[in-house]
Amino acid sequence: MKQKKGTFASVLFFAGQYRWKMVVSVALAICSVAGGLLPYLGVYRIILLFFEETPSKEQILPWIGLCAAGYLIKQVFHGLSTTFSHISAYHILENIRLALSEKLMRLPLGDTLSKTAGEWKSVIVDRVETIELPLAHMVPEGTSNLLLPVCVFAYMLVIDPLLALSALACVPIGGIVYGIMMKNYSSQYDKYMKASNHVNSVIIEYTEGIQVIKAFNQSTGSYQKYANSVEEFKNFTLDWFRSTWGLMNLGAAILPSTLLGILPTGILLYLAGNLTPARLTLGIILSLSVIGPVSWFNTAVNDYKSIQYAIRDVNEVLGLAELLETKEEIPLKDFGISIKQVYFSYGKRTKEVFRGLDLELPQGSYTALVGPSGGGKSTVARLIARFWDVTEGSITIGGTDIRKIPLTQLAKMVSYVSQENFLFNCSLLENIRLGKPEASEREVLEAARAAKCEEFISRLEKGWDTLAGEAGAKLSGGERQRIAIARAILKDAPVVILDEATAFTDPENEAQLQASIARLTKGKTLLVIAHRLSTIKDADNIVLINKGNIEAAGSHEQMLRASKLYRQMWEAHIGAKSWSAGNKGTDRKEDMCHV
Repeated sequence: MKQKKGTFASVLFFAGQYRWKMVVSVALAICSVAGGLLPYLGVYRIILLFFEETPSKEQILPWIGLCAAGYLIKQVFHGLSTTFSHISAYHILENIRLALSEKLMRLPLGDTLSKTAGEWKSVIVDRVETIELPLAHMVPEGTSNLLLPVCVFAYMLVIDPLLALSALACVPIGGIVYGIMMKNYSSQYDKYMKASNHVNSVIIEYTEGIQVIKAFNQSTGSYQKYANSVEEFKNFTLDWFRSTWGLMNLGAAILPSTLLGILPTGILLYLAGNLTPARLTLGIILSLSVIGPVSWFNTAVNDYKSIQYAIRDVNEVLGLAELLETKEEIPLKDFGISIKQVYFSYGKRTKEVFRGLDLELPQGSYTALVGPSGGGKSTVARLIARFWDVTEGSITIGGTDIRKIPLTQLAKMVSYVSQENFLFNCSLLENIRLGKPEASEREVLEAARAAKCEEFISRLEKGWDTLAGEAGAKLSGGERQRIAIARAILKDAPVVILDEATAFTDPENEAQLQASIARLTKGKTLLVIAHRLSTIKDADNIVLINKGNIEAAGSHEQMLRASKLYRQMWEAHIGAKSWSAGNKGTDRKEDMCHV
């Protein structure tokens, strides 16, 4: 998306096909202003009738009718104007949020993870929402509040130029007061937005981490951090408001006081014989009509700032560098993966994870990555799925650099299952169907059975129709993983990446699940990352990665002979299994004794 410069240029861009509704809203607002001027004409004519003679009912009624008609026109057209402006405003919000969500899909995962959930929520939900109310009202009300004073001033010039100018006597004084108050407004507003973002992040962090906080008895310290953030935000806001209250009230008292200028001037003009009583009265009435529009500009400044900062944050996200991609799908000769001389770091200021990594995953092979934590195993998987682009070197599938494969095509080719699995708040059946949206219910259920989901889902009151949000704490980590594995099975992609996908699976079910995965990934290019070495000992190729380097590779037997580190890891794994089995046996004996 080509980024637009300027606040209103961006707003018009996001309005898209609904720009015409904004234009119609402005046109209707102009009609509303025209209707609002008719009562002044009617009142003026009635005043003239009373000054000239004692008017009859027949003389007054037409002008009363004109006043009523003008008021009706003003209200009806204002209502229509705000209706059109609200429709366009909501579509602008929709287009902005769609643009942001599409942008997130095209960004490197690192850019997405560089912001907290609170910061993303602040931009996509809170900040964008602040646009709606001012935008929906600023277009029609801004038009009328600009036009009405201009029309009134022009009409007063016809009555008497000096009288018209005297009505504006307080504007420069009020403007100076507001100018003093607003001299550091932009910098203060910027600090306010940063403080707002910070308190949002802390609140979301606290609510999302409440389980960990309680589990480790950190409620006092964590709540204190939460309370301090809220307190600091409150204090900053109050301090800012207190520093402006005096000038704000002074400006609000001076700016609308049109009578301070027009009364003495009007009386002098009348005494000099240059102004009739009727015109003086009309001038006073007209000057009072601009009080509302003038006062509106106080809130208009805040509204404009809300829009400006929201659009700035939106454009900042939309301006982030995307993963480059081609549009046309590319035919591939096979689904073998080749990693050649790959250099990669998670940022310019971070240490390189890989320096010249080489790895081959032949078509239809089963490759396992093992090694100490932080060695780069998951990074390999994420680079293949193109969550990031390599700094140097290349990753190819079927001989084609993945940077030349459209992201949609690559997403269809690769099933990625990690140990951190997210469930959307729809039914468990629909959560599995995400792997293949067009799948029939029979296909979804077959994939679920293969992933051993049927047993625990059948225990739920609503079964397959249970919402993931309702299931919540009822699902264990292993059960959530099985739903994610079912998605991958249903997707049936030619490349499957399992990043600790069975980490939370019960030992009793792991063997069956591994058998299902092995059967359903037969013939596919399979990459498995695992800490439980027993689950990958049958892999075609086991690759040991340590500190970003491949230290050894081969079958399980070859690795036991050739790699000391692998042998130590295997012995530690077998020892842990034996200890676990021994404890279970002890528990069973104790249970039998109790019986």
